[in-house]
Amino acid sequence: MSAKKNFKVSKIGIFDMLKFKKMPQLRNKMIDDAPKTPLPKEYLSNKKAQERHPDAQNVVVSAINDNGFETKTIVLKSENGTPLALFRAGQYICVLQKIGKSIVSRPYSISSSPSLALKGEYHITVKRDNEGFLSPYIQDEWKVGTKVVISGPQGQMYYDSIRDRKNVIALAGGAGITPFVSMANAIKERIEDFNLTILYGCRKADLISHKAELDKIASECDKVRVVYVLSDEEKDGFEKGFLTSELIEKYGGKGASIFICGPGAMYNFLDNELPKLGLRRKFIRREVFGAIKDVTKEKDCPSNLKGRTFKVKVKVCSNVYTINAYAEEPILVALERAGISAPSSCRSGECGWCRSKLLSGSVYIPSSTDGRRAADKDYNYIHPCVSFATSDIYIDVPNA
Repeated sequence: MSAKKNFKVSKIGIFDMLKFKKMPQLRNKMIDDAPKTPLPKEYLSNKKAQERHPDAQNVVVSAINDNGFETKTIVLKSENGTPLALFRAGQYICVLQKIGKSIVSRPYSISSSPSLALKGEYHITVKRDNEGFLSPYIQDEWKVGTKVVISGPQGQMYYDSIRDRKNVIALAGGAGITPFVSMANAIKERIEDFNLTILYGCRKADLISHKAELDKIASECDKVRVVYVLSDEEKDGFEKGFLTSELIEKYGGKGASIFICGPGAMYNFLDNELPKLGLRRKFIRREVFGAIKDVTKEKDCPSNLKGRTFKVKVKVCSNVYTINAYAEEPILVALERAGISAPSSCRSGECGWCRSKLLSGSVYIPSSTDGRRAADKDYNYIHPCVSFATSDIYIDVPNA
């Protein structure tokens, strides 16, 4: 016996059709009758995004502290005392500086606590490199009151509780200690929550930077430990040697995330040591360290580059320039030297901010700094910050 089923069927009549036909007029009348409130000139979401990710920030040199051994910590403050962009401990900013006809940018890690950003303050540490372009200028020309343009915070070397282990081993060399000073301060102030062991490699004890600050933090916070490793001398209370896999394992490296910041030579050394720990790639984070100093020492570098100069034809929007580039300098440096303002950020081939189209000619890109996407390699895009001309070239560079 089949069950009785009831269906309710709406009737569609002429009046329903007329009502449907009049719906556009009814909608337009409701719009016309609505209060004529003007649209806001600024949306809160856009304002907050600009505060957190500004294209540029105007700051003033507030203090310069001499750390000795050609290293200075510079205090930058906002011009009007308002907060600077918030950052994660471990990130960096880019300094934009005009030197003569050249417009130069360089990344510097923020060494201060993120809490100081709310007071409109960043600290950066600048070590003089007499072969460099910007660091001698900063140390010689910046004074208290000097106005400076900087970028918003950038970089990926910060602690992430989802990605990283609770214990972090920080491997620092020379001026590479700065992002870890910021992390240590953030942990002490309970802005970050993880255990940080810093293995800080220096040649001699008197070359250690930020030692007093680090020792004070470690004495006040049981989540921060600092181990100094000296390569050129033996001293009580210090480890002797280099940042080897054995030393890293001694301090818990096999069960930790590894963060690295230091000179290129240290990175090359650790490339052979870290695989011995058997860590997954996700647990190893590296800070950018700039272009290779002497590209001719790279194993796969063309042997005929030393001392050569090439012509670089540069297209920037509708403008075309022709400049000279030394084979041993990154193309980005040649652009800056010629006064061409090219976009840049990490200067290590990683971020892609300077991504440009190679229209003709050839370049050499060291494999250790080739951070291009596979598609960019296929379609002849390069990162000028780590690309070296091997012939006369023609490139299309974005407008900075």
